[in-house]
Amino acid sequence: MKTIKVSVVTPDGPVYESDVEMVSTKAQSGELGILPGHIPMVAPLEIGAVRLKKDGKTEFIAVSGGFLEVRPDQVTILAQAAETSEHIDVERAQRAKERAEQRLKEQKLEHIDFRRAELAMRRAINRLNVSEHRI
Repeated sequence: MKTIKVSVVTPDGPVYESDVEMVSTKAQSGELGILPGHIPMVAPLEIGAVRLKKDGKTEFIAVSGGFLEVRPDQVTILAQAAETSEHIDVERAQRAKERAEQRLKEQKLEHIDFRRAELAMRRAINRLNVSEHRI
């Protein structure tokens, strides 16, 4: 089966690099599925999961936004933050979710930055979902 090279890179360095059969992720314009030979494109990514089909299995990476660049033989994901499912610290993600929930509740009493708290909540939930493969 044909494959396409995938690289996931953050400001801290590379997170993932391998040849895969298919890449699926959520861009701001909607869900994308990329196979070898895909037309070149660039798309901004949402907070979400990158699903990588390889050898009949699916691998998951949590990304917190960024950009996807597609070339016929390579996909590069430049993410603000990214973690493979096996490297997610579930307890830390759960604490982050709880902090964000608390900030959102307090938002009405104090003038907490609602958008910032909401994004923190979405990132934490995404990490938890990816760690449990609930995508």
